[in-house]
Amino acid sequence: MSEVFVNKVAESGLISFDLEEYYPKGEIKTFDLKGYLFMELILKEKDFRGALLTTEWDQYANAHVAITCSADAIIPMWAYMLVASYLQPIAANVVFGDEKKLISTLLLKNLASVKGEDFTDKRIVVKGCGEVDIPQEAYVEITNKLRPFVKSIMYGEPCSTVPIYKKK
Repeated sequence: MSEVFVNKVAESGLISFDLEEYYPKGEIKTFDLKGYLFMELILKEKDFRGALLTTEWDQYANAHVAITCSADAIIPMWAYMLVASYLQPIAANVVFGDEKKLISTLLLKNLASVKGEDFTDKRIVVKGCGEVDIPQEAYVEITNKLRPFVKSIMYGEPCSTVPIYKKK
């Protein structure tokens, strides 16, 4: 007698939602103002503007760029704006903050394309493990987006889930 194996996960109607599919694609770079400061403490406007004119901006072409300052210095807001004005025409995206902030911002931007109504009355498992580190903000955002429409939200893998929400 041959045994028939039934894939109960496949038959369950669960939809696996993988946040990695929304993770930013392409090169990620950081523009650090620290190297443009006098003694890594003071921003001198004339020197700063001159240094920006000689910066090789092509290295940021089509990259996602985070603008930050890793030095403990007070940076006027116009300095970040000036750097952004140089980067905006050549970079794919420009964000204030460090690399983590950039990834989070772009991931949330990509998740904005998800239409919750496409998942009406579906049972969703938000994938919990993967190749890349997904920021917590993305899990909160996808929960907010899907909850008004879905039958249920779970976290983990289809074979082992943690219930998050169930429509009553």
